[in-house]
Amino acid sequence: MTSDGPGDSRLQLDQCTSVPDAQTAEGPADIGELLSPPHRVHGIYVHVPFCRHRCHYCDFFTIAGREDSFGAFADRLIEEISEVGERLTGEVSTVFVGGGTPTILPPDTIRRVMTAIRERLPLGMDCEWTVEANPETIDAARAQALAESGVNRISLGAQSFNPDRLEALQRQHDPESVPRSLDHFRRAGIDRLSLDLIFAIPGQTLAQWDEDLQAALDLGIQHLSAYSLVYEAGTPLTRRRDRGDVRPVSNELEADMFEHAISTLAAREFEHYEVSNWAMPHQQCRHNLVYWRNEDWWPIGPGAAGHVGGTRWKNLPRLASYLEGNGLPPVTAVERLDEDGRVGESFMMGLRLLEGMPRSRVEALLQHGDRGGVRSAAIERWLESGHLEWLRDRLRFTAQGLLVADSVNLDLL
Repeated sequence: MTSDGPGDSRLQLDQCTSVPDAQTAEGPADIGELLSPPHRVHGIYVHVPFCRHRCHYCDFFTIAGREDSFGAFADRLIEEISEVGERLTGEVSTVFVGGGTPTILPPDTIRRVMTAIRERLPLGMDCEWTVEANPETIDAARAQALAESGVNRISLGAQSFNPDRLEALQRQHDPESVPRSLDHFRRAGIDRLSLDLIFAIPGQTLAQWDEDLQAALDLGIQHLSAYSLVYEAGTPLTRRRDRGDVRPVSNELEADMFEHAISTLAAREFEHYEVSNWAMPHQQCRHNLVYWRNEDWWPIGPGAAGHVGGTRWKNLPRLASYLEGNGLPPVTAVERLDEDGRVGESFMMGLRLLEGMPRSRVEALLQHGDRGGVRSAAIERWLESGHLEWLRDRLRFTAQGLLVADSVNLDLL
């Protein structure tokens, strides 16, 4: 699983309120009954849950193995794609196919699914179309299938170039498969290439993190996502930490690694445009921006999460029930933010972008919700402490503030 553009924003929305009767005793909800078409969305997220191996830090809906289900899954996914296409109006500007490992599917199956996306969804002429890829699955045939279908951007999950650190993450690919995969994509005609890296891996040193950054940059990529390792509840990694089998790096070293990424990437002319994302000029991930600008996207596939018109939901993450169903899948975790929740989410999303939030937007948000005074006071405290700043009439994190972004966001949520 890579993280360039997951279908889930990964942000906890404590002020969410359930849509009445969305989750009933009879089972999950029908999103088709809760939202009346047509819908205009900026993005589409498609979830392919299959993996060869489940990494022990991953908490996304993934399934190891089950190659026998690939064909039936593709048939069902194409049916859902068709149903969604009939409900949308206007043009879609971004598509992100994630997982799981979408590129675990055979080339012919990849071609079938991608062709359905191209032909049955209202993609704009300038649509950014990203597919997540795992280096161990990429060959010339898969790269060609993606390119010929219209995919124009790849997010490749390198995570590290150090074999020991990959083993610590329980990643099974050979570091040499990363440049080999990029070569396959370039030969196929896809040259918008992004890498994912993870830092603060147990046992990792600052020097090793620098080696990973330099190795990634030497591959001629246009975009980099760098995430600190998170110990998600319920994952094997967290259980190993709790048993004392894994020792996390210190907070100080983690902060040093983040600051080193900022300075190293700036020296190579990468723009730090979102807390965990850097891009060469004009190479920002537009699908990422759909999330952080709180725009609408529709989810396709089991476990995919979406947001349309202020309503959030997740497609039921159960493969068997998905394969047995038809049309739109049942959904769970349906939420609709109240006014105060929308204000808090707008601050949290908006400040993740390094450009910050216009003063007019900040002032307007503070006039709404139940906690305007509390939020205004919190902003003043963080300004006085040097963690927030007004720059060109926009409220944004300082370099110091990026290190405590979660705490700032918690105050504004």
